[in-house]
Amino acid sequence: MVMGGEASMELDQCFQKMKMEGISIKEWRDIPVELLMRILSLVDDRNVIVASGVCCGWRDAISFGLTRLRLSWCNSNMNSLVLSLAPKFVKLQTLILRQDKPQLEDDAVEAIANHCHELQELDLSKSLKITDRSLYALAHCCPDLTKLNLSGCTSFSDTAIAYLTRFCRKLKVLNLCGCVKAVTDNALEAIGNNCNQMQSLNLGWCENISDDGVMNLAYGCPDLRTLDLCGCVLITDESVVALADWCVHLRSLGLYYCRNITDRAMYSLAQSGVKNKPGSWKSVKKGKYDEEGLRSLNISQCTALTPSAVQAVCDSFPALHTCSGRHSLVMSGCLNLTTVHCACILQAHRAHNAVPHPAH
Repeated sequence: MVMGGEASMELDQCFQKMKMEGISIKEWRDIPVELLMRILSLVDDRNVIVASGVCCGWRDAISFGLTRLRLSWCNSNMNSLVLSLAPKFVKLQTLILRQDKPQLEDDAVEAIANHCHELQELDLSKSLKITDRSLYALAHCCPDLTKLNLSGCTSFSDTAIAYLTRFCRKLKVLNLCGCVKAVTDNALEAIGNNCNQMQSLNLGWCENISDDGVMNLAYGCPDLRTLDLCGCVLITDESVVALADWCVHLRSLGLYYCRNITDRAMYSLAQSGVKNKPGSWKSVKKGKYDEEGLRSLNISQCTALTPSAVQAVCDSFPALHTCSGRHSLVMSGCLNLTTVHCACILQAHRAHNAVPHPAH
């Protein structure tokens, strides 16, 4: 293990403090808890797990001091590992269980829920084996969840999603990308009714949702900042109009391959930028102005759009860029939108034309 200079200095200060207080270390268990946790913060999660088995003192210290754990490195037997660790690490607030191949099963998620009641962030992405049982367990035992990643989980229902939202009302970030079976209009209605603090929601490739679901979501989640609707092929302008009207803090919107989107949706976004500009488009934070409004918009493959409508959106939100290296307005596959340019390009063009050219 190679420590950085700052980390090494912190440990040196701890040792100096121990010398001044007359603390001596003769056995592993003599290491103060504060120093132990600082040391463990410098090593990877595998070594933290190993350290928890050194002695009872270390096990207890880590059990009550460890708040974040990542097990994505475990390529086999993750389910067994979680079953053995969950009863030990009861103070976890963040648990990352992202998998390359499906390993986790319902019994492991139930163990997490039963022992880690302070959990706030949980990543279960690509857990193809977990079912409604897992979501029911999280709903009953982890009410403080604020961030949940279920992307690629395809074996639970919209009923379980709705049930989860009734109890986990503090959710702010939810990733349901690819959860085709679970993400329906009923699920979105439940999110809108129960999770009013929602700020980021990924519904990519959930092709069963319609305007009804998105409109309920927009009405119920006015603080929404990021919404990915890429591949939601049934939605139309009605969804975008509702988002423009109700979600005034929206910063990022993904509409890739939503081919029913027309100019009406673009003009509603542009109008929302103009309408919200005086009161909420700029806010003062720590003495500095922080631009609000759309910063990212993906309309790739939305082939029904015309240049004038998209240009109106670009003009309303200066943070949208088409210039090289700053592409936040993504228009791939829209060959008719090549004339749309952001403010940077237009300003550069004006500056170029303003420079007098020598006579030939």
